[in-house]
Amino acid sequence: MTLYRDTGVVLRVQKLGEADRIITLITRRHGKLRAVAKGVRRTTSRFGARLEPFCHVDVQCYTGRTLDVITQVETIDAFAPRLVDDYQRYTAGCAVLETAERLSAEEGEPVMRLYMLVAGCLRALSAGERDPSLLLDAFLMRAMAFAGWAPAVFECAKCGAPGPHQAFSVPAGGAVCPTCRPPGSASPARDTLVLMDALMHGVWDTADLSTPATRREASGLVAAHLQWHLERQLRSLPLVERRSQ
Repeated sequence: MTLYRDTGVVLRVQKLGEADRIITLITRRHGKLRAVAKGVRRTTSRFGARLEPFCHVDVQCYTGRTLDVITQVETIDAFAPRLVDDYQRYTAGCAVLETAERLSAEEGEPVMRLYMLVAGCLRALSAGERDPSLLLDAFLMRAMAFAGWAPAVFECAKCGAPGPHQAFSVPAGGAVCPTCRPPGSASPARDTLVLMDALMHGVWDTADLSTPATRREASGLVAAHLQWHLERQLRSLPLVERRSQ
């Protein structure tokens, strides 16, 4: 029996048998991890409440035949209590968890940067100091950069011509110049592209000054770009409440 420890964020839980659960985490050293937590659905469980979505935990596991087994859990951050009482923050958090699970498709493959993005975004959402919509879009932009899908914002996605450009094509990879512009391209406002760049690079003074209309347009482009590359829709994104604080 091989024991190991890691820190991670709980992404999802599934029932297993009468009293157990399969816990899906994104971890610092082991990437996406699916492990069995035995007896956590019983009222006498010692650590069942620590293995819920949004929990940031330190876990000890041992290697099993098919799934590893969780033997110890210590809470690092309990984000859930500060998220579930606010619908906008909760739905944004759900979109963060679902995106992280989709982007860490291979179990056991280290994804430390993505893990840090998830933990940082949930911490910012639970603090409640910024618009959850902005925090979610910043996470999605940086998560796409991690996956190699970052949209071009100030240069043409096809030929690299410097911008700013007046067209944006998701299939082409972002902003496009007049020469490369394919049919059906969107025509976002320049402030929208400025906001997307600010979210990618953490320029919060610029992001916080953006208008509700600019935020809505940026959110639409970010969501469309992500789901194009995932080749499927995220179930949580349509539920996210988009409003300014």
